[in-house]
Amino acid sequence: MSTTPGRFLTIEGIEGVGKTTQVARLSAALSGRGIAHIVTREPGGTPLAEKIREIVLDSARDEALPPTAELLLMFAARAVHLANHIEPHLQAGRWVVCDRFTDATYAYQGGGRRLNADHIRQLETLVQGTRRPDLTVLLDAPVEQALKRARQRNSGAPADRFESERSEFFERVRAAYRARAAAEPRRIAAIDAGQPVEQVAQRILELLEARQWIS
Repeated sequence: MSTTPGRFLTIEGIEGVGKTTQVARLSAALSGRGIAHIVTREPGGTPLAEKIREIVLDSARDEALPPTAELLLMFAARAVHLANHIEPHLQAGRWVVCDRFTDATYAYQGGGRRLNADHIRQLETLVQGTRRPDLTVLLDAPVEQALKRARQRNSGAPADRFESERSEFFERVRAAYRARAAAEPRRIAAIDAGQPVEQVAQRILELLEARQWIS
């Protein structure tokens, strides 16, 4: 067990902004520097949490999933993920790079589904206590541009419940993300995801260097 907990980094953004690509590039950069870390995602990250993810994303069911139930499932998956995966790695001194976390809940269920932010905050405190990401990178791009990328990426694959949403939903999600970045500029760094992949990856490394976490 390490006496120095690992760093907790999250990558956020709507569909099509390049999160998967940037998570992979960041992981490679950390490995190249000899920094022990794991890569995970939300909802999901453990076998049980992945089962909850399947329920949330399934667009083929006959029965509707109400927004409140969706919110509770997100935090159920997060409680499992934190206790069984994220916290043990952080306490062992490993960094955790997570594709989405609670900022996504404020954006998708709060902004997109229009659920009460106070209710989200209550669940956040219940499930996470004081645990928050050390740094959140928000990959930001206009909705039309991002969704075009997402459609090209997923060509031929069935859309999940979120990918099936209209552009108006993602406009609300993006606005919620941007509002959180404006409210927490020390933790959340917004990056123009419309830049070339290499420039976005370099900007993320510069954020870590500025905090003197890497060199």
